[in-house]
Amino acid sequence: MNIYVGNLSYQTNDYDLGDHFAQYGEVISARVITDRESGRPRGFGFVEMASQEAGQKAIEALNGQEFMGRQLNVNEAKPREQRPRREFSRY
Repeated sequence: MNIYVGNLSYQTNDYDLGDHFAQYGEVISARVITDRESGRPRGFGFVEMASQEAGQKAIEALNGQEFMGRQLNVNEAKPREQRPRREFSRY
């Protein structure tokens, strides 16, 4: 199960995020999303849990809870919708 985690502290890294979710089941991956230009965290991330059951437990337990000084928004990640590539004018 893929889980969206919003309102992350900008000090949170992948390891912190995965470790926090591991108490509810096996974590396959945890990733804090960063800005492409600056490399700074954008305040949200994704955690992939090994089972649907572990994912549901984590969502129920962590949504609205404080982590590293911020109240988390945790829910099931929605599939990324296909968007047309943006074209940029040179002028």
